Amino acid sequence: MKVMTTDAIKIGDFKLNGKAILAPMSGVTDFPFRKLAHQWGAPLVVSEMVASESLVNENEDMSRRAIGEHLAPFVIQLAGRKAYWMSEATKRVQDLGADIIDINMGCPAKQVTKGLSGSALMRDLDHALTLIEAVVSASSVPVTLKMRLGWDDKSINAPELAKRAENAGVQAFTVHGRTRQQFYKGQADWSKVRAVKEAITKPLFVNGDICTLADAKAAMTASKADGVMIGRGAYGAPWLPAQISRQLNGETPLAPTISDYKDCVLEHYEHMLLHYGKKYGVKSARKHLVWYIDHFEKDESEAKQWRQKLCSTENIKDVTNHLNSFFDQKEY
Repeated sequence: MKVMTTDAIKIGDFKLNGKAILAPMSGVTDFPFRKLAHQWGAPLVVSEMVASESLVNENEDMSRRAIGEHLAPFVIQLAGRKAYWMSEATKRVQDLGADIIDINMGCPAKQVTKGLSGSALMRDLDHALTLIEAVVSASSVPVTLKMRLGWDDKSINAPELAKRAENAGVQAFTVHGRTRQQFYKGQADWSKVRAVKEAITKPLFVNGDICTLADAKAAMTASKADGVMIGRGAYGAPWLPAQISRQLNGETPLAPTISDYKDCVLEHYEHMLLHYGKKYGVKSARKHLVWYIDHFEKDESEAKQWRQKLCSTENIKDVTNHLNSFFDQKEY
């Protein structure tokens, strides 16, 4: 069924079976979400951002984020601002079974950048390189890097950082087509990512505002990237990276039924309860359930009623019954 003959993307010795991968998103791409995306066929899924120092000091939340040994390849994203902790965390995640380690230099959140991590590192490339070198030196697995275009419009330095990082041993790159100061405002400028592709020889993924096959094709054309990384477009749609990846490969698109989608959502809810425990799992799952409702119900008044039903109870059986009812009425 495959009609394209383009070479597969390789990260170290790992050959991906597609060109659309799932982005790391704090509070979203936990193990239950990544597991579903992987089951649907996403070529690669990346963990939530894991704070290096907190992981080494056995913080419960960070340890929970660094789960995913049954996903292949198993990718953990590390964040930090000190070479020592990044190096120690690199050793720790390899012990946990990580196949690839991603470095976060793209997160724009204030609580991250005020600690001089995430995209704040793009303000000091010399320091950023010390962290990259620390991870690469401590790693026996491929290291990748995710970043933005730069800190602001006056400092578009992603091409320079990428080139220096590749020289230090980084095996693949992802660039979000916005600066840190843009956060998520306006539109991602995929064309500005092209300069990064021109500066490196390793694979490049373009990220930002990619929600459809048309978006993916346009982003790859504008950036000349090898693939796309899907972030917020996958809210309520863990199947999207697989769907777009198959289409980019020229393969027959996924054709799930409403029943398939229902099973996916119910499985996701069950996994959330197992992963976090019932008390916290019920609450943590709500944002995902809201996204599912918004994905399948375009009538806002109807969607509002379903959101209220799902988010106003902590009774697991009631939530499950509401989900069954919602999807059952979609089959007719």
